[in-house]
Amino acid sequence: MPSPKSSRRGDAPIIVPQQLDLLWTPVGLVAGVDEAGRGPLAGPVVAAAVILDDQQPIKGLNDSKKLTPATRERLFDEIRAKALCLCIAEATVEEIDQINILQATMLAMRRAVEGLRLKPAQVLVDGNRLPVLKVPAEAIVKGDAKVTAIAAASILAKVHRDRLCRELHDRYPHYGFDGHKGYGTAEHLAALAAHGACPEHRRSFGPVREALEIRPLF
Repeated sequence: MPSPKSSRRGDAPIIVPQQLDLLWTPVGLVAGVDEAGRGPLAGPVVAAAVILDDQQPIKGLNDSKKLTPATRERLFDEIRAKALCLCIAEATVEEIDQINILQATMLAMRRAVEGLRLKPAQVLVDGNRLPVLKVPAEAIVKGDAKVTAIAAASILAKVHRDRLCRELHDRYPHYGFDGHKGYGTAEHLAALAAHGACPEHRRSFGPVREALEIRPLF
């Protein structure tokens, strides 16, 4: 596969997805899909699907993890303003605990695609697994750094979930959700040991199960 061409603008490359060797070239709209929040110990997993407008290019799209929070917030608003359509969907903590995090991630992705106002001819998903969809789809490893639509989806999912974590912090300030965003940092594990789990913790995850054995649900 040839490397996509890019040029450096600020802290992110401009990605040219047409350089990718896809399994087939779709005729019609292409949606990019990505998720945020598979690894954290708390909160929903979030997925986004987006169909960009070729007539309104967005500069600076890249894997959300490679962008600063300020850049992500700016691009989040620009994507919402310029995309042909988009959808942000979630799978809840309860669903994660019932069907496991992988299946919950696939569920959130399917909800995001099915929530699009326009039906895509093809869906490009970041990673190596695909949700069950009613339209043709292709998984692209590290797609959020190769395909602009997937990069845009990664930004939408990341910013949306970070905002949810700030809301969690307002409700449960002693866990520090505004800082670690639910990941199993030393600070978060110490808070779990001290306070037990709150209702937004994923009880099927090991550190949370261990905390519940010591203290009941917050």
